[in-house]
Amino acid sequence: MSAPIEITSENFDKEVLQSEIPVLVDFWADWCQPCKMIAPSVAQVADEYDGRIKVGKLDVDQNGDLSMSYNIRGIPALLIFHKGKPVDQIVGAVPKSIIQKKLDEALSEID
Repeated sequence: MSAPIEITSENFDKEVLQSEIPVLVDFWADWCQPCKMIAPSVAQVADEYDGRIKVGKLDVDQNGDLSMSYNIRGIPALLIFHKGKPVDQIVGAVPKSIIQKKLDEALSEID
């Protein structure tokens, strides 16, 4: 079972920008109730897409520089990165099916 990895300012380049496979980054905060609502779905897609997509969680309170760099104005915000660039974004507490649809679309463009 694969769990989301912790993404920080220190490991962002290595884990996200230099990743060989697409990366879903969950921008969240501990005080954010909608973030807590989608956390189980994010954990499930980390397991279901293991080996095809890397899933990470980035705490916006501890990594404000990255939040600002990617214009994160509201959380939860899920960004899909491929080859070091954001290719798609989901904002708000959405159903797992929406996350899966966006990930499937990202994977189909790569294959």
